[in-house]
Amino acid sequence: MRKTLFHTPLRVLAGWAIVAMGLAAGPAMAQSRNLVYITPSLNVSFWRYVAAGVEANAKVAGYTLTTLDSNNDGGTQLKNAQDALAKGAAGIVISPTDSSTAPSVLDLAEKAGVPVVICDIGTSRGNYVSFVASDNLAGARGIGDAAAAALKAKGWTNGAYGIIAIPQTRKNGQLRTQGFREAMKAAGIVKEVPMQQMKTFTADESFRFAQDMLTANPGLRLIFVQSDQQAIGVARAVKAARREGQVLVAAFDGTPELLQAIKDGAIVGSGMQQPYLMGATAAKLLTAKLSGDTPPKEEMVEIMTVTRETAESKADQIRLNVFANNP
Repeated sequence: MRKTLFHTPLRVLAGWAIVAMGLAAGPAMAQSRNLVYITPSLNVSFWRYVAAGVEANAKVAGYTLTTLDSNNDGGTQLKNAQDALAKGAAGIVISPTDSSTAPSVLDLAEKAGVPVVICDIGTSRGNYVSFVASDNLAGARGIGDAAAAALKAKGWTNGAYGIIAIPQTRKNGQLRTQGFREAMKAAGIVKEVPMQQMKTFTADESFRFAQDMLTANPGLRLIFVQSDQQAIGVARAVKAARREGQVLVAAFDGTPELLQAIKDGAIVGSGMQQPYLMGATAAKLLTAKLSGDTPPKEEMVEIMTVTRETAESKADQIRLNVFANNP
C-alpha cells in the first residue's frame, strides 16, 4: 500500500519539520544586510570613532550596522554576541574587552557560521576572518623616541619614568609597554617606577595614579599614559603637584582636547592610532568576506607620532582618521 502523509510516522514528520525550518532560516540568514559591531565601551571616544568607521564602510557596501556596548565586561560581551547571532547578524566586527574574553565569542560565531573580524586588542585563540590592528609596538616606540629626545634636550636622562597602562591582559597593552621600554632603553633611560594599570579608564583614575607616582618618586621625569583622556588627567596631576616644567607627559591615542594640550606644550606628544580608519578597514574586510572574497588574515594600520612640531602638518589626517571628523 502506498504511504500517504497520514501514514508517515510522527518522528519522520518531526525530522522533516526541522529540515524545513533549517531551509527557511538559511536563506533568511544569508540575506541579512545587518552587521554588528561589539565594542568594549562607548564611554571611550576611541571606540566611538571605530564605530563610526565601521558604520561608514558598512553603508558603502549596502549594509546597516548595530553597535552593542560591552561596558568593559566579558559577560556582557558574550551576551551581546548571543543577541547578535540570535537576530541573524550577517557578520560581526568585535573589539574585545581583552584578549582572553574574545575566544568565547569566536567559538559561538564559528558554530553559527557567522564571520568575525577583530578590530584592535586581539585574541588569545580562536578562528576569525581578519585581525585589524595598529602597529602598537612601533607606535609606542615612536612616541617613546620623541619623549626620550625631549628628556635629552632637558638633560634629564638620569631621571625615572613611569607607565600608566591599559590592562596588560590585552595584547595591544603588552606591545605598548614593550615598545616604550625599548625606546627608553635605547636612549639610556633605565630607571622605571612601578607600573599602574587602568581599571575604570577615567581621567580621575589616572590623576590618582599620577599623584601616587609623583609623591613616591621625587626623581620622576616622565609619565607615559597608554590612552588619551587619561593623559589629560595625568597632566592635571602634574600641575596640581606644582611639577609643571619638571615632569613630562607622553600619551597614546587622541582627542581634540589632547591635541590642543600637545599644541600648548602641556603634553610632549602622542602615538595616535587611527580608529576611524581601523573601523572602516574592518568593515571592508568583513563585507569582502561576505561577498565571497578571501581577505588578508592581518591588516596593520600605521600609528602617527604627533608632537607640537608635527601637529599642523598632519591636521587633515588627524581630523578624519583619528577624530572621525568630530569637531
